[in-house]
Formats: sequence, C-alpha cells, structure tokens
Amino acid sequence: MEDIKLGSVEGKFADIIWSNEPIPSGELVKLCSKELEWKKSTTYTVLKKLCDKGIFMNEGGTVVSLISKEELSSMQSEKFVEDNFDGSLPAFIAAFSKRGHISPKDAEEIKRLIDSIGKDDI
Repeated sequence: MEDIKLGSVEGKFADIIWSNEPIPSGELVKLCSKELEWKKSTTYTVLKKLCDKGIFMNEGGTVVSLISKEELSSMQSEKFVEDNFDGSLPAFIAAFSKRGHISPKDAEEIKRLIDSIGKDDI
C-alpha cells in the first residue's frame, strides 16, 4: 500500500486546493500568501512536491486533485491498520473499544456499516 504522508503545513496547503479546485496556480499563490503568509516560490515548491507524490496535478496553470481528501484519509487509515494491527480491522476495533471510546451510537453505526457490506453485490 502506498504511504502518502502530509505534514501539518502540507495539509493546510492541500486543504486550500481541495476547497478551491480547480484553481488557477496564480490564484493559489494569492490564497497561500493570504492564508499561509507564503511567497510565490514557497507555494510552487510545495505544489511540486505534492504533485510528485501524485496528490495534485498542475496542468496548463490549473491545479486539480488526483486524490480527494477523503481518498487520502482512507489510504492513511488503511495504512495505519496495516502497520499497527497486521491489517486486522477487528483487532483495531477491539483495541479501540477496550478503552471505552465507542459509544452505543457509534457501535450501532459500525454494525449498520458491516451489515451493508456486500448488499450491493447481491
């Protein structure tokens, strides 16, 4: 599984793109100047880095995402379960629930999600 990590500042930058895409790169520079107090060169350096990671694409001066925020979050969650619980979702849930962090409402939602798995295939 591909391991894509974003630091705190990269995450804020990515959120700017996800919230405004498709966005002309010049407009991205202006937003980053305003919201992150970045210079033009910093914006383009970080953009290139995230394009190289395959998260965004800057084509013809327009920046778009190749991976949505939700997709990245899912990938990172799957990687965490893989690395820390040998890929076992039940082991993760068991570890999480042992500390009392699952409310009855959350448990019902998890059950609903589990019950819905595969129903589209029937």
